[in-house]
Amino acid sequence: MPREFLQRRNALWQALRAAEPGSEVFERLVQELCGLIGWDRTRVLAGLGLQDAPPPDRRE
Repeated sequence: MPREFLQRRNALWQALRAAEPGSEVFERLVQELCGLIGWDRTRVLAGLGLQDAPPPDRRE
């Protein structure tokens, strides 16, 4: 894997760990990481030790 890919992937994981779950920043980072590594939202959140929930704008 190219070094730039690994650096970006690691930076996104780090930023997600620091972001508040459910915030706009968190949701943007989740989407970006999903697109980069090809994982779905549930898997990314599980990697953070979180349970999946719909993004804030889709909650009922």
